[in-house]
Amino acid sequence: MREYLLTLCVTAAVTYLMTGPVRKFAIVAGAVPEVRARDVHREPTPRLGGIAMFFGLCAGLLVANHLTNLSAVFDNSNEPRALLSGAALIWLLGVLDDKFGVDALIKLGGQMIAAGVMVMQGLTILWLPIPGVGSVSLTPWQGNLLTVALVVITINAVNFVDGLDGLAAGMVCVAAGAFFLYAYRLWYGYGIEAAAPATLFAALLIGMCVGFLPHNMHPARIFMGDTGSMLIGLVLAAGAVSITGQVDPDRITFSAGSVRSAVHTMVPVYMPILLPLTIIAIPLADLVLAIVRRTWKGQSPFAADRGHLHHRLLEIGHSHSRAVLIMYFWSALIAFGALAYSVNSASMWIVLGVVFLSAIGLILLLLPRFTPRAPRWMERFVPPRYRRSGSVAALSPEASTPASAADAHSPAGTESRTPVVSGVAGVNGATALGPRSRLADRRKAGTR
Repeated sequence: MREYLLTLCVTAAVTYLMTGPVRKFAIVAGAVPEVRARDVHREPTPRLGGIAMFFGLCAGLLVANHLTNLSAVFDNSNEPRALLSGAALIWLLGVLDDKFGVDALIKLGGQMIAAGVMVMQGLTILWLPIPGVGSVSLTPWQGNLLTVALVVITINAVNFVDGLDGLAAGMVCVAAGAFFLYAYRLWYGYGIEAAAPATLFAALLIGMCVGFLPHNMHPARIFMGDTGSMLIGLVLAAGAVSITGQVDPDRITFSAGSVRSAVHTMVPVYMPILLPLTIIAIPLADLVLAIVRRTWKGQSPFAADRGHLHHRLLEIGHSHSRAVLIMYFWSALIAFGALAYSVNSASMWIVLGVVFLSAIGLILLLLPRFTPRAPRWMERFVPPRYRRSGSVAALSPEASTPASAADAHSPAGTESRTPVVSGVAGVNGATALGPRSRLADRRKAGTR
């Protein structure tokens, strides 16, 4: 466990430290697209955040390869190298898409090529554990096609949900956390070495998301773009393929002591389609609904719109942050509910707990305009939106300063500023709070 935590921390640290330079590079390279009609943010914001996430992935794999226990994963399996090869291809495709724009069909073909490269290096589904039948061996063609389909579906599911600040990274981080606990339980609890690569992939994925989230939370200073969303989708799919199609169910039957116990253990990973449903159920549901909605209107399934689940949460009155937290809640409920059920499927308390938490989630959905107020003694420590209206002025001495006095100290020529646009020198990753100028602040600081 300590080596997994070290790998996770190194991945998170490299991702976090590299995001700042990558943000500046994105601005210089012109990867700051104009705000579109379907976008939620108000100002042009740099993309290409996935570059930093890819650096974090490479650093994590490099460190894991030199650790005593995790180095055995690289010696006994070719899956880490397969993951790195597929991730490099999908990363390059994402960079081109974020900078120049790539046609949807070309992007789909690139995703299939990246999945095919992983399949060629051994990361593929070999058999399926089907209830009542047992382990069903797949022919090479069947396993390869099923693997490519699973990878492409997972990549696009994560890509579709990337619509709010911190949404995709947070939801994938929650899913990867549940996936790590499950894979580690199979590896450590049942002694199944084939589950070690999936455990490593989950730890790397958590580190990538945790390192990027501080820069991506609302208001975001940088977006991961397709570079990041497709990358984390690929890593999550690689872990699903590894633990579903590489772990022999007969080993679990031998370790569990009986076929019935093994069946309960294998509940979340009976089939490759079931694992994404339980781990990333919300993004997958959003993907299916988007395809049905667009084809029903006679549009292309790849046509962008404002009909995603997170857009609907904003339309009914939820704030940006609350919509993201609600999506986190439902993702955690489904992922960790499946994890708890796999540990003890005979417990009625688990079912009752999931039902109770689902009721809480429904109540949160029906209270979009409810704003909690902090007690007066805590108002100095919470954001202004949680303070009582009568105490904001008392807590902010500068708020009582007359506007004329403030204008008297401002430099000449700073009374009116036009919002900056994409491609103009000086754009440094505007936030979602609205237009604001930084030129006056720089003059006061004595810089140019």
